[in-house]
Amino acid sequence: MKSNILKKWLSYVKDVHVESLESHYNESLQVLLCKGRYQLCTPNAIYSYADKYDNFRDSFKRLNLTHVDNVLILGFGMGSIPYMLEKKFLKNYTYTGVEIDESVIYLASKYVLDELKSEIEIVEADAWSYICQSSTKFDLICVDIFVDDKIPEVFLTQEFLLNVKDNLSHQGILMFNHLGLHKRDIKATDKYNHDVFLNIFPNGIALKVKTNIMLINDQNKII
Repeated sequence: MKSNILKKWLSYVKDVHVESLESHYNESLQVLLCKGRYQLCTPNAIYSYADKYDNFRDSFKRLNLTHVDNVLILGFGMGSIPYMLEKKFLKNYTYTGVEIDESVIYLASKYVLDELKSEIEIVEADAWSYICQSSTKFDLICVDIFVDDKIPEVFLTQEFLLNVKDNLSHQGILMFNHLGLHKRDIKATDKYNHDVFLNIFPNGIALKVKTNIMLINDQNKII
């Protein structure tokens, strides 16, 4: 116990390495303690960072979440989304998390999920297969699917968005996380937004949040 407390205090001074894994989907997964929170990283991306996963945190601050009850997370990672919604936004939701990498699920279960009271079901599956087969209507769908720092092409198609739309409730909110750090990222996200996203969600909006761009299906959800 003292060792864990010391590591947590030390993490406010410098990042503390906790565990490293390889998997079929990720050549390198690292769990670090950073400022008292568990962070899941690959060489070029941060997959999860508790309530400091600021692309979603800053987006949630700007959204009207009044009608949300159940949440679908495509690309669950180590559970940053339920963590921050429960701990920082004090929301009582039920969650379905879809995660293809069993090693990531293992890490989420080991380091994060025991801290949460929310009802969370984790499905080990490909997000494409799941969304194509699902008939459940969700009030909030968060798409956070990356392999390192790339979104697989299949998740950038109109067909994927149409399946996501079919799984949204009447007043449902879609949040689709894209990179926005470099000029090439911003250009690629802008092109995708205008050529694909707005064709399916014509009232959508792109929110610039730090080094990311969050695509939202309905600008009327912004407060």
